Order: sequence, then structure tokens, then C-alpha cells
Amino acid sequence: MSQTTSDLTKDYGARIEEAAAYIKQKLGKYAPKIGLVLGSGLGDLGDQIEDAVYIPYNEVPHFPESTVAGHAGRFVIGQLEGKDVVIMQGRFHYYEGYDMRTVVLPVYVMAQIGVETLMLTNAAGGMNRGFRAGDLMLITDHLNMTGANPLIGPNDSKLGVRFPDMSAAYDPEYRALAKKLSKEIKGEDGTHLELQEGVYCGISGPTYSTPKESTMFALLGGDAIGMSTVGEVIAARHAGLRVLGISCITDMAIGEELEPLTHEQVVAVANRTKPKFIGLVRAFVREV
Repeated sequence: MSQTTSDLTKDYGARIEEAAAYIKQKLGKYAPKIGLVLGSGLGDLGDQIEDAVYIPYNEVPHFPESTVAGHAGRFVIGQLEGKDVVIMQGRFHYYEGYDMRTVVLPVYVMAQIGVETLMLTNAAGGMNRGFRAGDLMLITDHLNMTGANPLIGPNDSKLGVRFPDMSAAYDPEYRALAKKLSKEIKGEDGTHLELQEGVYCGISGPTYSTPKESTMFALLGGDAIGMSTVGEVIAARHAGLRVLGISCITDMAIGEELEPLTHEQVVAVANRTKPKFIGLVRAFVREV
């Protein structure tokens, strides 16, 4: 028997509720209002959580497995800068073969357990000629070039409205706070963090863009390009969460100047940038 649209909505809502119920059983004394998603090469922050509770994704009902190198594939729940937080060490991607609703399932689950603020990070290629590898970019807006949207299909009004507004998807107050805090951050070499700002272009992957694709995305207004984040932001805004997004610029993806790139190179640059990145994340968590 074929499913009706109401069946599909019910099934997705039930998956969220069952996953959230499982995590709530593990929370213990914690009641996290802040959620963080850590991208490629940036997962070490999860190891700094105090008195942590670890929940592998493969233990959570209805969760797929993260198959990407550099992604630990687990929730870490505990305290950071005196605040209860839930951290995703690794995320799911559309290019792994999961449908977009499965990719963003953790966002809705975090909302169900009480998260109100979501900080999303990623590794991205820089398309703005004013950027350089190792920069951090505060995301001001995005281009959804994935060809997919997690809200396609029946809408569950318990999750959010049918047509969520995206005019300020990346919270202006949070962006202003991050810019202010960035002036206080220094790296291990003593240099200050220079926080760039720009538009994130999300593609499906898993191939890196061709020179002409990179040129096109830059002409459309993209400053950085990656294979995650946009679906998660759409789901977060649908669920009423406030969002801050930061990209670690791991390479330059500029038109005809494109050079061969590997995932290992991306992770290596993200690793070098980690001290400043972690400093900014910790400062934001402390102040938000």
C-alpha cells in the first residue's frame, strides 16, 4: 500500500521524537540550549567538553552513520565555558547518499531536546580573492546550489511553518557578537584573528567544482563553497533556531586558478586554523 502525504509527515515526526527521546534519556543533569555542528578537521573542540556524555550516532534511533574521514560521528554533551552544550562531532552529507531530510534530522532532534541556538561550522573553498587559506569566514547568507531542500514534501506544522522566512537566516545579532569577539582572539603565533565575512555557496558534491563552475558561483555572489550547511540552516530556521555560521577557508577555489585538491589537504589546513577557531567558538558560547 502506498503512503499518503500525512503518513510521510507522521513518519518523519515520529523519527525525530524517537531519536530525541533516546538522547533525553542520556542527558542526565544537562539541559543544553546551545548546539554546535563541527565540520571537517574541526572536531577536536568536542574533546574539550567537561564531564562529557558521548552518544555515537549509530546508537541513536533512525540516525545514519557519518562516513567522512575526520568526522568522529557522535554527539558530545556536557559543559563548555560554563554552559550546557550539545556538539555534533561530524555531520551527514547529501553526497553520502542520504536524502536531505535525513541529513538535517539531527537539527530537528536538537530542537526537540531544547536547543535554541545553533552554531554551524564547515571547511570551505575560498572564492573571494581577498581571502586566503586559513581564514575564518562569518557566513552572512548562502546560495543553495545543492538541487535539494529538506522542506520539500508535506509540512509538519509541529516542526515549523510551511514557508519559513530566510531573510535573516544567519542571525544579525550573533554575527555582530562574533565580529566583536574576534578582535580578542589570538593564535598560537600571537597574531590576531581576522574574521572575514561572506556568502556560502552550498553544492551537493562529492566532486570539487570545476574552474568554470567556480567562476559561475563567484559571479552569483558566492565567497566560499562547500558541501554542507545550507540544508541544516533551512531546517534550523524552520524549527525556530537562531543560527551562527562560520567557514574555515581551507583552500582557494578561484576559476582558472584552481589547483588539484584532496580531502586530506582540507583537513590539514583546518587543523592549523583550529586554535583561533576554537578560541572564537568558546568566546561565543561564553557570551551568548
